[in-house]
Amino acid sequence: MKWFSINGILTESKRIRWPKSKDLFKNSAIVVIFVAILGLFFFLCQLVSSGFLKLIGM
Repeated sequence: MKWFSINGILTESKRIRWPKSKDLFKNSAIVVIFVAILGLFFFLCQLVSSGFLKLIGM
């Protein structure tokens, strides 16, 4: 368990390829847009289902 020591952890953290700020912004924007689209979709589903339930008298 050599990697489970402070030196092993530091060595592994140096091998990580951290994303560039441009890539980070692009990926964050994609996530925000995707979450907004899903939020709108579920909101519309709720409106449709509640309208249908009111229509049938529930």
